[in-house]
Amino acid sequence: MDSFIEALFNPAFPFLRNAFIAGILSSVLFGVLGAVVTVKRIAGLAGAISHAVLGGIGMALYLSATKLVPWMSPILGAIIFALLAAIIIGLVSLKAKQREDTVINAVWAIGMSIGVLFMAKTPGYTDPTSYLFGNILLISTRDLVLLAILDAIVVFLTWRFYPQLEASSFDDEFSRVRGIRTDVVFLILLSITAIAVVLLQTFVGIVMVIAMLTLPAGTAGYLARNLAGMMALSWLFATVFSVSGLMVGWTLDIPVGATVVVIAGAVFLGSAGARLIRNHVVKRNNRPTQQISAKEPRIS
Repeated sequence: MDSFIEALFNPAFPFLRNAFIAGILSSVLFGVLGAVVTVKRIAGLAGAISHAVLGGIGMALYLSATKLVPWMSPILGAIIFALLAAIIIGLVSLKAKQREDTVINAVWAIGMSIGVLFMAKTPGYTDPTSYLFGNILLISTRDLVLLAILDAIVVFLTWRFYPQLEASSFDDEFSRVRGIRTDVVFLILLSITAIAVVLLQTFVGIVMVIAMLTLPAGTAGYLARNLAGMMALSWLFATVFSVSGLMVGWTLDIPVGATVVVIAGAVFLGSAGARLIRNHVVKRNNRPTQQISAKEPRIS
């Protein structure tokens, strides 16, 4: 730990400070969006979007390398594919429930396959694993600015429309009766999640984004009593997981993104186990004691 703290304040390691700040900023999105994704049970939708992003990254790398669209950046291509995937999945989920699983899996597979094909034809060597698993130590100042802007937007929208968000998260039908446009809320949520996935994939990678959108929120769900409390606790857990994962990864010289997810997964599984044990003990203690009484003689 001492070596990490020394390196954090060492002017020779600006990338480590960027990684530390990125962990803090990413925790806001992991906490707030993760709580909503978990409560609405749309982790599968978010997972499909996160994997479809690879198609946009591969397309952007190919167009840029071949000079067809030299100004196309990987992050722009990823945002385009992420929003397309979010709109397609969102509309299908709302209009054709029976086809939802098929379309989610199709978007998931097709997006990743398109990315692999574009990368295979991109001049030079392109390593897809860097996008699949991420590298927080390569965070740039521009990435930090984009994360901060998205944090501010997400926090403001959550504060401004919290009643509508909470109502639609727990009961869509009741929300419609109350006049809340749940379809619009759902599509906006998916779109913001899609953009967040693009920025967060730099931190933990495409494969692991969905884990960090669900594990801190899942852990917070054992303690929180409402959506706001779950967001706050999820934000706290995500911060702890991110910072501790960065410290352990730097100290042991192992991939930071994978380390963050392993720590988050261990805490979540530990919390789930503790909850099961607690429920078992409470249930056993509250079990009524059966008293066996002697059979009284019948009076004729």
